[in-house]
Amino acid sequence: MSGPNDVLAAVLGRGRPADEADALLAALVDGGVYVPFDAQGSVVFIGVDDTGPVLPGYTSEASCERWLPDAAGSVHCDALRLLDISKHTGVETLAVFAGQQWAKVPLSLVAATLRDRGLRTQGDQTLRLTWSTHPVAVALRGAFADRILAHPPVRTVWIAQARWVESGNEQLIVQMAVDEGARSAAQALLEAVLAEDVPLNSESPNLALRIFEPHEAHQAAELDRMGLDTIRADHAGRRVHVVSREFD
Repeated sequence: MSGPNDVLAAVLGRGRPADEADALLAALVDGGVYVPFDAQGSVVFIGVDDTGPVLPGYTSEASCERWLPDAAGSVHCDALRLLDISKHTGVETLAVFAGQQWAKVPLSLVAATLRDRGLRTQGDQTLRLTWSTHPVAVALRGAFADRILAHPPVRTVWIAQARWVESGNEQLIVQMAVDEGARSAAQALLEAVLAEDVPLNSESPNLALRIFEPHEAHQAAELDRMGLDTIRADHAGRRVHVVSREFD
């Protein structure tokens, strides 16, 4: 279950949203907001000035209850869901609320930030990667940590929930950094994990593999900034380092 977007609340609480637009947009894309709905389950729109209806978003369920007590409830929406709502309703402005502060945000800027913070694939599609707590993702993290030292050409493994911005399709994705020419080692590691440790079935999420060789180091570096579950091998020292928000 998603929790309050405390980072966004802090940005709004400082009362300078125009001066901190980049921080506000980053917090919004990373953490989403809570959107109110009425007794029929429809999204509630509000007016904040004379420019027409806006889509309201709140940094927590409690904030929504304080600002809009007549709403039946609220639902957490990530940036893609906000853009879906905008596409189907024609409402192009989001108003975000926290504490006593609020700010208007053009949804076109949310879309641009999402594109900038995503990864462009060879087909010029945008892949949005986020940390995953899915049981399969957690099991993969443990299995790769147990096995990576047996595959010396594999240096790092990242595990993420992937969502294709253009289609909305989702899957788990395993990404590996390997030595030059060692793509087969990554495939062998994944096959061992799936055969022995984390067998998939019809109920499991789709799983994809991406491999980065040293000449693609700039793409691998992007992954380290995304807060994904990361398994990093120190083959010389025979040590494995696991980085996860779950351990923070």
